[in-house]
Amino acid sequence: MIRNWSKAVRRTVTAVGALVGTRSPRRRTAPVTYTLITLCCLLFLISPAAGLNPVYGTGEELLAAQRAYFRRWGVIPAELFEDSPGSALTPATALFVHGSWVHLLGNMLFLYVFGAMTEERMGRLQFALFYLGCGYLALLGYAGANAHSQESLVGASGAISAVLGAFLLLFPRARVTSLLPFLFFLPLRFPAWVVLPFWAALQWMAAGRAGDGPGVAYLAHLVGFGLGFAFAWVRFGRTTRVGGVPVAAPEGENQP
Repeated sequence: MIRNWSKAVRRTVTAVGALVGTRSPRRRTAPVTYTLITLCCLLFLISPAAGLNPVYGTGEELLAAQRAYFRRWGVIPAELFEDSPGSALTPATALFVHGSWVHLLGNMLFLYVFGAMTEERMGRLQFALFYLGCGYLALLGYAGANAHSQESLVGASGAISAVLGAFLLLFPRARVTSLLPFLFFLPLRFPAWVVLPFWAALQWMAAGRAGDGPGVAYLAHLVGFGLGFAFAWVRFGRTTRVGGVPVAAPEGENQP
């Protein structure tokens, strides 16, 4: 499960292009978003997954430490529904664990791009609870559908997918800058109501082709996206959506 995250990120980037940015030109404050990004980065840097901490050794010793780390803090579907309080917490702890540099940077880019505006619209406390709750349920949904899997599942992708779903409802006409490989990576700007459903459709198709072995939890992406959209629909309603948002796109690429 862990070792194939970066491959899947590259495959999806090649297929859909890189979502680069959608920011309002006025200054925004998003302390929850920035705290989540900082926390995920710090935890990754001190973990064996980063490969930088000499405490975990090198070679086979480092690989063994990484496997133990993912099994301790990640979601193992076959163990989740056992009578173990510790296992019940893993969908929460797994949100702050990432399997590789590509996995981390891709997720944090998307959280940075889409999280700030969503947090500002929801409010700090509500956004924090929304992020953690949807992320937990997204991983729980994947585990329920793959109850016999022994593979470790980690990452904030389910929670970030929920942010994308909420963003689609709240800012459907916000311009999202994309780099499309089949158009020679020309930066093109499309409204969120075009880009984000297209991304969700790709996750759906990939989930249908996914096998039972190690890979990407596309189903967690779909569950998170649906939960985020549904929450924003119920909480804010169709009449409170923000219209076209002018953007000044930051540099970057990748996806959750």
